[in-house]
Amino acid sequence: MMIDIDLLLAWGAAFKKIPKGNTIFSEGTSCSFYYQLVSGQVRWLNIDDEGKEFTQSIVEPGECFGELPLFDDEPYVATAVANEDSVVIRLHKPTFDQLIKENIDIHLKFTTLLAQKVRFKILLLKSLACHDPEIMISALLKYFKKEHKNFCCDCNQLKLTRQQIADMTGLRVETVIRSMRHMHEKGELRIAKGKVYC
Repeated sequence: MMIDIDLLLAWGAAFKKIPKGNTIFSEGTSCSFYYQLVSGQVRWLNIDDEGKEFTQSIVEPGECFGELPLFDDEPYVATAVANEDSVVIRLHKPTFDQLIKENIDIHLKFTTLLAQKVRFKILLLKSLACHDPEIMISALLKYFKKEHKNFCCDCNQLKLTRQQIADMTGLRVETVIRSMRHMHEKGELRIAKGKVYC
């Protein structure tokens, strides 16, 4: 979901540079802004009591993130961290509320976006319930490919690392590596020079 940048600027949005590794907002804090990534990459994650990260998603330029509290006035459910030097455009929450009230087409796009995110989480939970790492990885890759996310458009190369896949599925990175190698041997994906293609 991307709101036109000129429209955001007309409503008073501002650009903000976020250095690599910096936290944009933290799980449990209240929401003050609508965020949209202009450049760079952001990971949206939860951290358990032992410090282990679980990546909810990798945000690419043009995508919004952390939008759930804009609609339910609850705290953020995850933390957003810049994976690399990034630029976001952000709009104060009360102004965002007014913008979507006056632009029903944007409101409907958010309804679709939230439905897609719920569908993705259900798909992921369904694959987790089977306890088969290959099924979990396959479900994740099929979803991303269908949504044209985290894949190179020209060559179908996966843009996620094995560690990022492990962080998204809750698997150990060694399990991801072994499972993807087995999937390659079965012809379900292709690995060439360490790169994964689907």
